[in-house]
Amino acid sequence: MQELSGLTSDGKQFFAVSDSDNGTLRIQVMGRDCVVKRTITAPVDPYDVEDLAMTPDGTLWASDTGDNNKSRSTVALHKVSPSGAVERFRVTYPDGKHDAEALLVDKTGTPYIITKEPLGSALVYRPTAPLRTDAPVPLEQVGRVSLSTTDTPGGPLEGTLDSRLVTGAASTADGSVIALRTYTDAYLFPVPDGDPKGAVAQALAGDPVRVPLPNEPQGEAIAFDPDGTLLSASEGAGTAIRAVTGAASLAQPAAPTTTTPPPPAAGQPQAAPPESSNGSWQNWPLALTLGGIVLAAALVIGLRFRRRA
Repeated sequence: MQELSGLTSDGKQFFAVSDSDNGTLRIQVMGRDCVVKRTITAPVDPYDVEDLAMTPDGTLWASDTGDNNKSRSTVALHKVSPSGAVERFRVTYPDGKHDAEALLVDKTGTPYIITKEPLGSALVYRPTAPLRTDAPVPLEQVGRVSLSTTDTPGGPLEGTLDSRLVTGAASTADGSVIALRTYTDAYLFPVPDGDPKGAVAQALAGDPVRVPLPNEPQGEAIAFDPDGTLLSASEGAGTAIRAVTGAASLAQPAAPTTTTPPPPAAGQPQAAPPESSNGSWQNWPLALTLGGIVLAAALVIGLRFRRRA
């Protein structure tokens, strides 16, 4: 897809959206071979759709939150059924205008918008009240995510900002792991048990596992298959969908060892216990990640849409 900005998957097919609209919200439905099977057309004129999420019942959420010029007084979330029926919800930031390219929907159906901040940490917002179709609902900031510069190659800017700008988000089907991506890397956050309303904010406050996504020229799309495979893709017709098998399991701590060593023979001294490691569990899976990245079928959608400023 020429301007691919959002991707999600139900395990049997992919759903993709472009950040150009040509006056209509179109969601492409593709087989696992990346051939378009049908198009969901919603009767709404979006401004700049930047991400796509799916809830367990198959409802799609399109994040119409792009605002490169910081000119929008409201941004919108489009809730789209598989048939194309759509509800549009407008929301407002409490602290001025933001450009945002990442959307999460938690287990309660609450949407979270994560902003794209070139000079600081990404900000996390959610609605302060149930969404409405007849009036904007204020957002509240519930988190902040600071990402470090990496040396992963890729991105359109060819500089350190590429590895810090949040360009997409995704959640596993069971909600146990969420992912944020930049142009060059993905970050996996385990979601804690407990109050589901605060789980996303708690997760994003923790330490993530980094998964490099090298050499994506403009990587904005990220998703999970139901089996925990991480999917990523870049803008551009003919570019590939990357699959990182078993990625969701990398964000889970290793199970504690319960095996008890046999006691020493009579008359022999007791061995001293091994020194604990100062390493973090988030670091050891990264070597596995590099070997688990595979390229899936190439995107063959040659659709070109007019980008809105």
